Amino acid sequence: MLDYLRLEVRRTLRDTGFVIGGIAMPVMMYLLFTNLGGGDDGEWKTASMVGMAAYGAVGSALNTGGGVAEDKVIGWLRQLRVTPMTPREVVVGRTLTGSVTVLPAITAVLAAGGLVNGVRLHLWQWAAIAVLLWLGSVPFTLLGLGNGYRLTAQTTGVANMVCNLGLSVVGGLWFPLELFPGWLRSLAVYTPTNRFAQLGVSVADGHAPAAGGVAVLTAWLLAFGSYAVFAYRRSARTV
Repeated sequence: MLDYLRLEVRRTLRDTGFVIGGIAMPVMMYLLFTNLGGGDDGEWKTASMVGMAAYGAVGSALNTGGGVAEDKVIGWLRQLRVTPMTPREVVVGRTLTGSVTVLPAITAVLAAGGLVNGVRLHLWQWAAIAVLLWLGSVPFTLLGLGNGYRLTAQTTGVANMVCNLGLSVVGGLWFPLELFPGWLRSLAVYTPTNRFAQLGVSVADGHAPAAGGVAVLTAWLLAFGSYAVFAYRRSARTV
């Protein structure tokens, strides 16, 4: 499975579209949003840094599903089924791939915050934010895998884009929840993206993530995991 993991990571990081959309785009959006009008709000630059790092991680995690959909087209998924790898190992390998490939997006945005925008945090806070965003991205990897196993290559890309943009905007990764109308603010706190970003925001504020937020994110992890398993089993009937 480790050989499979290395193969998938190399394939992903060689994808120009992934590098531009998953790494460069979140960095550019972060710098644009926090420097329009010469703003110098340090608190907003820190919160936006975490939000955009989360946005990049979500996009990179969902991108794993696009690779699965392409594998179905070229017959790679069929070949995996005749190898000694069990279905669980295949899914775990793909999930680990998504977990590894989110790291460049997280690191790039955090580096932009510290080196360009002058965000200042303790060393333990930088490390904790990176680790929590890395671990917290797993539910979105499973969502992307579910889409990839369940849908065609064309519709997987569209579905992942809609999921990424929709969840990111509603979850408050782009704009502060204070700007939302009351009903949307109430909805946002139950989205996985909002609770995902709150893991890092809490650490940046100097305290541990709220137990309620962790519980909501765990519930989404179980839901997306069940979806991925269901989609994989359905794909076995046709691939």
